[in-house]
Amino acid sequence: QGSKLEIPLWLAKGLHDSKRRVISTELPKVYREAWRTVFSADANVVDLHKMGPYYYGFGSQLLNFDNPENPEIAQTILQTFVSRFRRIMDSSQNAYNEDTSALVARLDELERALFRAGQKGLNDFQCWEKGQASQITASSLVQNYGKRKFTDMDG
Repeated sequence: QGSKLEIPLWLAKGLHDSKRRVISTELPKVYREAWRTVFSADANVVDLHKMGPYYYGFGSQLLNFDNPENPEIAQTILQTFVSRFRRIMDSSQNAYNEDTSALVARLDELERALFRAGQKGLNDFQCWEKGQASQITASSLVQNYGKRKFTDMDG
């Protein structure tokens, strides 16, 4: 009792029981009030990858623990994502055939996935514009829907 340990999140979730109070949790510094103030001032200046490469995912998992600061943490996570989203997508759309390692280095893993999706969309669009894309075809879902509709009429 009274010992402080760093344990994996999955273990902390397994030991957490609001009735028996087997463990109590302490918020990581990036989710505490001081950092929430920094995020509310300008979330774009924070190197989320350095603070924890899974800032959004880990923060949302922290909400499973009984913490009186949960509403503020949830609001900060959401506002951080909203304020950074536009810059990420703008960067991904305006960095065609450029080295993007400096842009991506400060991003959380979720943001990196968004950036890659934006880059793929831009590259696909550029290929289509140059006539290098394959012919557009109907989705298999659409084709199967039409077949299913006609077979339902037969019965």
